[in-house]
This record gives sequence, C-alpha cells and structure tokens, in this order.
Amino acid sequence: MPEDRANLAGPARRVLSARPSGIPGLAAVFLDRDGVLNRDLDYVHSSDRFEPVPGAAEAIAWLNAIGRKVVFVTNQAGIARGYYSEEQFVAFTRWIEDWLAARGALIEATYYCPHHPTAGTGSYLLACGCRKPQPGMIRAGLADLALDPAQCFLVGDQPTDIAAAEAAGIPGHLFDHSNLLDFVRRLVGTG
Repeated sequence: MPEDRANLAGPARRVLSARPSGIPGLAAVFLDRDGVLNRDLDYVHSSDRFEPVPGAAEAIAWLNAIGRKVVFVTNQAGIARGYYSEEQFVAFTRWIEDWLAARGALIEATYYCPHHPTAGTGSYLLACGCRKPQPGMIRAGLADLALDPAQCFLVGDQPTDIAAAEAAGIPGHLFDHSNLLDFVRRLVGTG
C-alpha cells in the first residue's frame, strides 16, 4: 500500500503524511487533535467546523524547527458511531496537512482509533488497544517511526490522553487550552 494512503490493517490505523518533515532523529511530540490542534466541537470531520487553537500551526512549525517530529494520535468515535466514514476522516486529515503546510508546519503521521467499545456499529464495535487511554496508537508511532520514548512526550486535553502516554512509557502533559506555541515552548524549556 502506498505510504500516502491510510493503513487500515490492524486496530491502530494511521495516515502517513503526504509531505513528512524529513526531520532526522528519534525525538517527537505526540499531539491529540481535537482540543489541542483545534477546538473540540464534537466530531469535527470537515474544514467548515475546523477552528484552530491559538498558536497551533506556529507550535508545530517551531517543533519542526528545533528538530522534533510531530505525530497526531486521536480517538475518532464519530467513525464508530457512523457520523462520518474513514474515507471522510482521511480526506479531512489531508486538508489539515495542507492547512498546516501552508503555515510552514509539517507532521509525520496521524494515528487514529475508529472504534468504540459500546457505541460502535459493525466491526467498529470493539474494545481495542488503540483507543485512548490504551497506548496502542502511541506505541505504533514509536515503533513505525523508530522513535526513542525517552525523547518523546504527548500533549493532550483529556485525562485519557495522559493515561495513554504513561502506559506507552512517555510523559503526558495536559493542555490548558491556552496558546499551544507558548505551552510547548514551556515544556521544552525555552518559553
């Protein structure tokens, strides 16, 4: 399967970036999407509902500039509930990549969980190891991108994000819904 297509095999799904950063090394920042990159407006899956948090693109561009890869990890229960399809999610992910790239910010991949243990339909009704607070998406990113957990951390807006990070062996930081650039600069120690 070409790398610019969604990998739908196994429980941890991923969309590899169409234009990865090319940053060498083992360091990365994992970001939750809804609530960290954009305002969480419930089941955001199209550009007309996308509202970036302050400093979102700037934070990713800055992380790129200091040699950190950026990887999204996002629960997508809207797929499980039938609100939108995986194809719509992948198309929206590509739109986000374009939006970020136009602002000088690049990501390596987006890992997503389309499952829900109680509200899913069909094959999406699944208690899986990728839905946060489980660490499957983070572990997949660490392995796929050959990252060093000691050089990685996660920024999320929910306790489940932090629990997933801890279970994957990396620090997790609860985003305070301020300016994302200021927040990550403080975490890295230059803010």
